[in-house]
Amino acid sequence: MVVLEEDPQSEEIIARVAALDVGKAELVCCVRVPHETKPGRRLQEVQSYSTMTGSLLEMSDHLRCLGVRRVVMEATSDYWKPVYYLLEAQGLDPWLVNAKDVKHLPGRPKTDKLDAVWLCKIAERGMICPSFVPPPEIRRLRDVSRYRIDLVGVRTAEKQRVEKLLEDAQIKLSVVASDIFGVSGREMMAALTGGQTNPKALAQLARGRMRAKLDALEEAFTGHFTDHHAMLLTKMLARIDALDADIAELDAAIEEMIAPFAAAVARLDDIPGVGTTAARVILAEVGLDMSRFPTPAHLASWARFAPGVKESAGKRKGKGTTGHGNRYLARALGEAAVAAGKTDTFLGERYRRLARRRGKKRAIVAVGRSILVIVWHLLSDPQVRFVDLGSDFYDNRTSPERKKRNHICQLEALGYKVTLEPAA
Repeated sequence: MVVLEEDPQSEEIIARVAALDVGKAELVCCVRVPHETKPGRRLQEVQSYSTMTGSLLEMSDHLRCLGVRRVVMEATSDYWKPVYYLLEAQGLDPWLVNAKDVKHLPGRPKTDKLDAVWLCKIAERGMICPSFVPPPEIRRLRDVSRYRIDLVGVRTAEKQRVEKLLEDAQIKLSVVASDIFGVSGREMMAALTGGQTNPKALAQLARGRMRAKLDALEEAFTGHFTDHHAMLLTKMLARIDALDADIAELDAAIEEMIAPFAAAVARLDDIPGVGTTAARVILAEVGLDMSRFPTPAHLASWARFAPGVKESAGKRKGKGTTGHGNRYLARALGEAAVAAGKTDTFLGERYRRLARRRGKKRAIVAVGRSILVIVWHLLSDPQVRFVDLGSDFYDNRTSPERKKRNHICQLEALGYKVTLEPAA
């Protein structure tokens, strides 16, 4: 006999709801409210608005007059942001939803009006969930943090251009120096742009441990550096200096904006591999309020640090790929996982064990997920502090009998007959 189980979710129709199909210049707004005289029937209105501020204020006033509070919209490029922020400031309850979750039924015509109506219908039945949009103070921190990351990428690209230019001039400075943008390297390149091409004179600009490589430096500076190379190198170094100044200003701005969350940053900094910069990036991306993620698994799934499940006819399909999530958060977690893999900690041992069996890429994702779980617990309870389990956690957890059995199997596989005698 089949026993019917109760679904914990209750069926609920949202009485008054609006949905927006947002474009760059205009949007289509669909409103659905209860019929005034016919119980169980709905009234619907579809209207287009400009995305200019005045038109959006007019739309928000109209929605308030109809008693609508929840306004649902798709995440369309960055066009949703001004609409979302304005409606939020007007006291409405905007929801941002993933476009993959609201695809129109196949075989139906697709227009902006039909998209808005379809989105409104599935929203009133509670068939979609809102995406995570952080509060204003975290959004501002996120904007500055992301811009800093982008500028660091631009600076790295410019430094690579400098190295390619020196290679073009047969200047092999990068072969001798591990960092050509250190104090010695910058003085040598400044001398090159100033017209100095004598290898001995350039090598004498070395400082510190670079003084032990004078012969190699003289050989490295023997090339054909011309006025053409000097002109380009001057422009590139000036651009790098300007980027350094911009990044320093952004660091100061982040320092000021992160001050109210300094305690959270300090607790995240205790995680192996997570430094102050990574802690700030993580906080800017996930926020401080973990009530948006009921469990650590929800946070890992949102960040796409959990393998997807695709099953059909009782068979698992695909390779358990995680998909594409927040690239800024993924970059910070990946760098933290690699850094943790070099430490004598639980996370370091976990990284090394997984890298041996499954490869470095899977190990990075697995350790990144572990870091996210730790972050969730630290941010959920301000009183919690990180305590490392130790690099010997796996060894201590494995029972002696299990170790003995594994070693015996390995020796027998090599062709030995094993006889055990207990030690005195």
